[in-house]
Amino acid sequence: MSNSRKPPLRGEIWFVKLATDPPGKGERPVVIVSVDQRNRHEKADTVLVVPLTTTTHKDVPTHVYLAPGETGLEQSCVRAEDVSVVRKASLSEPRRRLRNLSHTRVCEIARAIAVAMGCGPDFLEP
Repeated sequence: MSNSRKPPLRGEIWFVKLATDPPGKGERPVVIVSVDQRNRHEKADTVLVVPLTTTTHKDVPTHVYLAPGETGLEQSCVRAEDVSVVRKASLSEPRRRLRNLSHTRVCEIARAIAVAMGCGPDFLEP
């Protein structure tokens, strides 16, 4: 990543083509969830992201619903089960200013990631 480009920061929404997306699908919005110490580090060329989608299913414990006023996008949800590592160089800044998610919301996403990993409060060791 060149020094002239601003680093992606925790809670920001950027766009990226995810390797897991079907062929022909364009870039999608993602929330940066890795810590800023890593995000800003010049030798760290990747960040941790969670994709947003407008395709929602009710009562999915790994989905965090976001209102348009919270993101600057249409109503969407974070799919915590699809947490990914992406290269900073593959990220595209939004064409218009979007809102940043709060620390509280990013921590809510982290709890949903824990649920996706079977580490939530409803899971006991076998």
